[in-house]
Amino acid sequence: MALRWAILDGRLHDRAGFTCGVPALDDYLRQRAGQHQREGIATTHVLIDDAQPARILGYCTLSAAQLLLCELREPDRQRLPAYPVPAVRMGRLAVASAERGKGHGQALLGHAVNRALSVRQTMGVRVLLVDAADAQAAAFYQAHGFRPTAARALTMYLPIGPA
Repeated sequence: MALRWAILDGRLHDRAGFTCGVPALDDYLRQRAGQHQREGIATTHVLIDDAQPARILGYCTLSAAQLLLCELREPDRQRLPAYPVPAVRMGRLAVASAERGKGHGQALLGHAVNRALSVRQTMGVRVLLVDAADAQAAAFYQAHGFRPTAARALTMYLPIGPA
């Protein structure tokens, strides 16, 4: 099993065969991910196995975003100018039901962090944002260093700039 990342390609990847048990996440992949990618709204990154490259094991979406400075915790605001903080938003993260418990969620999150760090090398990005779906998802992100924003506990950020 050789896992790798790819940008969603509707001609190659089996979107209809993906199910994670959350209808909104399944529907997004099937019906809107390709359109959002074509329109420059978000990119969908899929985790696949080289042995079955059409089968999607999990996915995450990334897009440009910003966060108001007042949404950061006080220590994270230090030395920042008084305008919105540039960010990458991970809009969705889903693992196929049959693939749960194999570490794919953590791998997807790691991929999103790596992509944000890569973008940071060519343009300003200070945080990775995520809107946790519920308290369980928020606990997952918090365990990986994400911090709740000042206004909404389920909107979280991970600083990717210098401390």
